[in-house]
Parts: sequence; structure tokens; C-alpha cells
Amino acid sequence: MEKNNETFEYTYSAKQQEEIEIIRRKYMPKEEDKMELLRKLDKDVTKPGTIWSIVIGIIGCLIFGIGMCCTTVWADSFFTLGIVIGIIGMMIMGMAYPVYVKVTKNQREKLAPQILALTEELRK
Repeated sequence: MEKNNETFEYTYSAKQQEEIEIIRRKYMPKEEDKMELLRKLDKDVTKPGTIWSIVIGIIGCLIFGIGMCCTTVWADSFFTLGIVIGIIGMMIMGMAYPVYVKVTKNQREKLAPQILALTEELRK
């Protein structure tokens, strides 16, 4: 009787196959995914409002800080002016949220037709 020394070896590594697939996806042409586009449009609604409100809030904080400096460091000559500057800074900080709401509302109105059309396509 003759022995058959031919053997078959197979090693499967799920981790290795997953890594190969991730690398492969990097080099494949990107397909326009509608769900990805919907997520991007949704982010685009709030982004300008967030940026504007942060800028206004920072400017208001800086002006408020100048008012605080005037009342504490140079209290003998700029105390009253420091209070006025501080109140102006607080008013500017208080405007940050209404600006966010207004800009976001305008962006929603502008992007609503695209988002609604895309959601109708995705529902089908």
C-alpha cells in the first residue's frame, strides 16, 4: 500500500482579510452614497451657525474681559468705563445664541428642498 504524502494546508485569518478589505477600499473609486450625502447636508445646516455664534461669543468674552480689567486693575481711573465695557461685552455674548438660531434657520430653509428630496429617494 502506498502512502499519499500530499497534504492541503489552508489558513484563514479574519483579521487579515478585514485589513486587506480596508486597504482595498482606500484605492477603489468612491461611490456617491446617498446616506453619506444626507449626513453631510445635515451637518452643513448647523455648521455656519455654530461658527458665527462661537466668533461672537469669543468677541463678547474678550470685551467683557477688558471691562473687568478696567474695573479691577485700573479701578482708580477707569472703573465706570470698565462697567460700561463689561455690560457691552455681556450683551454681545448674549447675542451668540440668537445669531446661531437665525443662521441655522436660514440654512435649514436653504437646504430643505435638497434634504427632503434625498430622504424621499432613500425611503423607496
